[in-house]
Amino acid sequence: MQPSAVRLGTPQGRGVLAAAVLGSGLTLLDGTVVNVALPTIGRDLGASLAQLQWVTNGYLLTLAGLVLLGGSLGDRFGRRRVFVVGAVWFTLASLACGLAPTPGVLVAARLLQGVGGALLTPGSLAMIQGAFAAEDRARAIGAWSGLGGVATAVGPLVGGLLVDHVSWRWIFLVNLPLGLLTVVAALRWVPETRDTRTSGPGGRARFDVLGAALASAALAGTTYALIEWQGPGVWAAAAVGAVAVVWFVAHERRAPAPMVPPALFGSRTFSAANAMTFLVYAALGAVLFFLVIQLQTVSGWSALAAGLATLPVTVCMLLLASRGGALGERTGPRLPMSLGPLVMAGGTLLLLGAGEDLVYWRDVLPGLTVFGLGLALMVAPLTATVLAAAPDDSAGVASGINNAVARAGSLLAVAALPPAVGLSGSQYADPAAFDAAYGSAVAACAALLATGGVLSWLALPAGRAGRDLTGPGGPTPASPGSGGG
Repeated sequence: MQPSAVRLGTPQGRGVLAAAVLGSGLTLLDGTVVNVALPTIGRDLGASLAQLQWVTNGYLLTLAGLVLLGGSLGDRFGRRRVFVVGAVWFTLASLACGLAPTPGVLVAARLLQGVGGALLTPGSLAMIQGAFAAEDRARAIGAWSGLGGVATAVGPLVGGLLVDHVSWRWIFLVNLPLGLLTVVAALRWVPETRDTRTSGPGGRARFDVLGAALASAALAGTTYALIEWQGPGVWAAAAVGAVAVVWFVAHERRAPAPMVPPALFGSRTFSAANAMTFLVYAALGAVLFFLVIQLQTVSGWSALAAGLATLPVTVCMLLLASRGGALGERTGPRLPMSLGPLVMAGGTLLLLGAGEDLVYWRDVLPGLTVFGLGLALMVAPLTATVLAAAPDDSAGVASGINNAVARAGSLLAVAALPPAVGLSGSQYADPAAFDAAYGSAVAACAALLATGGVLSWLALPAGRAGRDLTGPGGPTPASPGSGGG
């Protein structure tokens, strides 16, 4: 990796951070902004619940399946170059989403949008890791995490405004000017960095295309089986998913250039952080999916009101995410990464009261505030821990793995929970049916979050992260400035 020289307080440093935040914000926003528009999209396009699940999961499917390959491409060909290609691809796919005339076309465009996100997402964080001076990386990552978390949380609000006052199509079309700003910022301020081990004569000879295909097949087969659990071909899809998982693991162990280097998981901290990521982001995706539909279908709120209801999460992330990162710097990752999910679980249980005759100040505000506090406590330490557990030269791959795990968790939760709690067909528009299923879904999300918190406490190191976060390619202790605790 090239020497890092960019300082956070300089104009170039602010420009690098702006490009990274804009890029990751685009992909995070489109992971949540769609939820609040699903009832309206369903009515406008005549979509079933399964088709609406695919509108959400089609994006997550290609994003999770290819984000690992996106990280590897950035490490080899240049993180800024792949980031810019991803931003352009994502923007064009967003245009296709906004113009989609049928549910099938919209799902196809969302699949393409996920491909762009897979190129864009890992590069946003890897650019920070590769460009900033070591002593500024922790603060830069904290700012990136906090602002990125705001993009996730503000999605339902933006979606509600656009759905109620313009059109649901503008939740996608708004990406056009944002994508353009992302490209301009990257080209103007971000220096090119890459993994020199993969670009020189002694670098890896080829990409793990088979690994990417197997990962996508595993997610696609599993997701189809979960969503279409009563439809044709379910058992065949489940079998494809299971075989692809086994084949993927075996292939990665012997591939000369594995998409998921097994050595990375030689760090217990890296493995534990990713396992916790899967559980927590599964719950996060499902909570947002169910809550915004519950508020519209059962409580009778408008899309804008449902979006505004989530503001406490946004405020908590904006004001407190950097403090969570600072706590992780002082105490190590175990405390914030254990306490954060447990606090989120408590907030999730407080949302059980959101029903037909809810009172916002009693039934929604406390739960979302507590949920947001837990999220703000966890996000920055999680990101820093994952990066510190890998060598700097593998920043793109490590970031890609963690992003893939997070998206896969949300993907599988949104696919599995509706049928698991008895929802199918057009029941997303039936207040009685959806309300009956909502409580079970929320309880399941709280259990996932609590499990993630307990796992972090048992598996992560008790001291400062730098004592344990050594990379798999030899002793590469993480300094405080590199994102460790």
